[in-house]
Amino acid sequence: MSKRIALFPGSFDPITLGHLDIIERALPLFDEIQIAVGTNSAKQYLFPLEQRVAWIEETFANEPKIKVITYEGLTVDFAQKQGVNFLLRGLRNPADFEFEKAIAQANREMVPDLETVFLLTSARYAYISSSIVREVYNHGGDFTGFVPDAVRP
Repeated sequence: MSKRIALFPGSFDPITLGHLDIIERALPLFDEIQIAVGTNSAKQYLFPLEQRVAWIEETFANEPKIKVITYEGLTVDFAQKQGVNFLLRGLRNPADFEFEKAIAQANREMVPDLETVFLLTSARYAYISSSIVREVYNHGGDFTGFVPDAVRP
């Protein structure tokens, strides 16, 4: 049987407790999870790529099934290059579902063998998003309750 490898793509600007929840709950489902930190030249990030990667690596330093990588371009193209079988996505709310469903359907048209697996974010983290964390951070608020220890100052 081939290894079950999932790609969990995102900008992780920064990684949140919601991301952590999805990854930790997905670990028993897969032999390996590649956390893929995407870069898009058209997008402005608050935190540099190296910092985002370092936070994720520190957060999962003791988890051998986690690999942290960076990529550019279409996620499905990168997934094929990496030889992964699954895309892992978290859903916080109905809006996420509609958005992610459309992407998953388009991805399936392009790469029929790549399956998208959705996990619902635990209720206690469902309100957290990277954009909320950035907003709190930019206004000098206390964002530490929304992020893993590695991201905390």
